[in-house]
Amino acid sequence: MRIAIPAKDNKGLESEVCEHFGRARYFVFVDVQDDKIENVEIVEVPFEEHSPGDLPNFIKEHGGEVVLAYGMGRRATAYFQSLGIQVVTGAHGKIEDVVKDFMQREG
Repeated sequence: MRIAIPAKDNKGLESEVCEHFGRARYFVFVDVQDDKIENVEIVEVPFEEHSPGDLPNFIKEHGGEVVLAYGMGRRATAYFQSLGIQVVTGAHGKIEDVVKDFMQREG
């Protein structure tokens, strides 16, 4: 499973979740297999301004299957769902902790 999380900076698992999903400059993509973190990729968002659908398509292009975010509007959530990407809100704190919490709930 490939999880995408909006990040405040480019420190990977040590980054904090960016509370404003649409303004995140970086996304951390975490590959999880058998409840273990296998790979971490930090990707800078390639655009300053975005239109509806830009971020969901960006995440889809990078293989994201799940998005963990602090919050997200209904329109963005619906767009992700139309692409087959699961959205989980309420994420806050260090990305490594958020991913581990998610794995425990899903496992």
